[in-house]
Amino acid sequence: MYKTQMKFQRFVCYLAVISGVILFLYALGLMTDLYDSLYSAMRSPNNPHSTKVEGSWIYYDMQPFNKALLYLSIGVIILTAFLFLTQTHARRKYYAGNLLCTGLFTAAAAGVCVYTHINADNFKAQYLTTVDFEALLEYAAKKKYYYTDSTFWFDSHYAVCAILLAAAVLLLINYIWKKRLMREEDSLLCAGKKEAVL
Repeated sequence: MYKTQMKFQRFVCYLAVISGVILFLYALGLMTDLYDSLYSAMRSPNNPHSTKVEGSWIYYDMQPFNKALLYLSIGVIILTAFLFLTQTHARRKYYAGNLLCTGLFTAAAAGVCVYTHINADNFKAQYLTTVDFEALLEYAAKKKYYYTDSTFWFDSHYAVCAILLAAAVLLLINYIWKKRLMREEDSLLCAGKKEAVL
């Protein structure tokens, strides 16, 4: 039973790292379509509302969120590094450090997912309601620039958050499983000691 659990905990720790990297890549790619299609329509970075396409200022409105998400993704990756520093992926018995790292990662994953979901959904609504896509299409055709009305990057946050939350939930399941096995092992050792005394 311990061998299966040890393989599972290793898998979960690597999944946590992968989920952090995916979040980081998502943060890097989030503004891609907006930059390619909307940035050139704005006349001046100092005055985003001076634009040839109504609503294109969403590119600037999203900058604080995108920057925060990038920093949060780096924080998540650092937390996954602590999982390995405390040997959460390989340790036969877990201690306070393993519980702390598991708890911190789970809390961070939940917090980041809530923050990402709220902002991505709000900005998606702003994108769909404020951008003048007819003017954007006309401008893109005239200047031979990239045009898209896709919400792919806004919608992708569901998959990114699902992977991150899956890693957090599996880490918790792993911790509960590990503690149960440790209790069973301790009770067997106690029973063995009592028999040896008798």
